[in-house]
Amino acid sequence: MCPRRHHRNGLSVYLGLAAEHVSRRNSQNLAHPPRPRPAGWCGWQMRQLVSGDPGPEFNLARNWAHWDGPGPAGVGAIVVWSHHVGKIVGKEGEMWVVESGNDDHATRTRPRSISGAIAIRWG
Repeated sequence: MCPRRHHRNGLSVYLGLAAEHVSRRNSQNLAHPPRPRPAGWCGWQMRQLVSGDPGPEFNLARNWAHWDGPGPAGVGAIVVWSHHVGKIVGKEGEMWVVESGNDDHATRTRPRSISGAIAIRWG
């Protein structure tokens, strides 16, 4: 498939390659079909990362503050802010490295401060 270039809000996006990647990824994982992604999707992304889907009410980031048990920050913990949720996957200096969806409209892994977090959960 030849990608088409699309300009929107000053950004250049190649259409076609992303659809091809999603199609290939979905065909490789037919046992777990993709779930539709909501507009605010960090909670939805976290549902994909944990074992045992807690349900669509966890698409809302702050609901992760009630998931499983509380605990200290550490690799593997879920960190919850009032409008965002992510999983701690490492540490870089004084910052925790957090993987999360809908971080600047993408799934990203980057160092973040957790000082404003409302909960740390372990499952």
